[in-house]
Amino acid sequence: MNIMVRELNEQKLETFVTRILDDLGAAMTAPLVRIGDELGFYDVLAQSGPTTPQELAHRTGTVERMVREWLSAHAAAGYLDYDAASGRFSMNPEQAMVFGNPDSPVYMLGSFEVCQAVMVDQPKVTKAFRKNGAAGYHERCNCLFSGMARFFGVSYKAHLVQEWLPALDGVVEKLERGAHVADIGCGHGISTTLMATAFPRSKFWGFDNHEGSIACAKDTATRDGVGARTTFEVATAKNFPGDNFDLVCCFDALHDLGDPVGAARRVLQALAADGTFMAVEPRAGDALQDNLNPVGRLYYAGSTMICTPVSLAQEVGLALGGQAGPRRLEAVLREAGFRSIRIAAETPFNIVIEARR
Repeated sequence: MNIMVRELNEQKLETFVTRILDDLGAAMTAPLVRIGDELGFYDVLAQSGPTTPQELAHRTGTVERMVREWLSAHAAAGYLDYDAASGRFSMNPEQAMVFGNPDSPVYMLGSFEVCQAVMVDQPKVTKAFRKNGAAGYHERCNCLFSGMARFFGVSYKAHLVQEWLPALDGVVEKLERGAHVADIGCGHGISTTLMATAFPRSKFWGFDNHEGSIACAKDTATRDGVGARTTFEVATAKNFPGDNFDLVCCFDALHDLGDPVGAARRVLQALAADGTFMAVEPRAGDALQDNLNPVGRLYYAGSTMICTPVSLAQEVGLALGGQAGPRRLEAVLREAGFRSIRIAAETPFNIVIEARR
């Protein structure tokens, strides 16, 4: 039936239009968040308490009229509070956790940087739809890599050392004694340096095929005081050097690979006899209907713009996607030769898979 012929449900239409208006407001607000991030507005607001546009402009060296409009948009979005009597804008404690505290487990500014990156790269992905689907990391804007480091780093800081590693069988004990660890697809090295900081007797190697990210990883390790115990090299997941690793990690990267089976085979070869492979992946159900929720919405969008075209730009191009689900991921690991596979830990955004021989 032609949907234009069917009688409209006015209430459903009104609800849907309201939803779209909300989405459009969010989309229009996203670049304002990036502006506030780059100009340091959130830092000042988090530290200073209730602030007028004039005060914020003075403290950040910016134009008051523009600052007033930026603050007003944030208040309309519910991103800041506004007191009409005093004309001041402020962050409540919940807003500060999202925008003003980099150590918060729900700090979101990195997510908006990723949003900026996918908008910049949108013409490349549109082109990919018409060709072979490929839009690899080598042709993406730099803010994608820095944004992903900030976005993923929030979860890693909150969970990696405290929950994920302890959930693995015997791994923390090895790390405390002194282990050899490889971090595949390490990006800017956030995960690598977190582990190196927590386990000073162990040595860590980070590998990524993006040269710029490896340079940033080296800087991160030096800044965090673990440069002597970390080594970063440009390498792919199928050709990284070394063997006899006690632990090999792959953080939010296995599904991005063109040949995740081949990469997992290389991991299996590189592990010590009693070694462990830890794959941290986006949380998802095994069926589409299981993922029709706010997290699934975000991840499917990210997968369309980043994960799937990146995989299709590589050899094999399996294109698991960001919502592959545990069953598909387990099948990849079993095809690679792993026999003992389990979900060791979960968060609202991630699953942690432990795989052994």
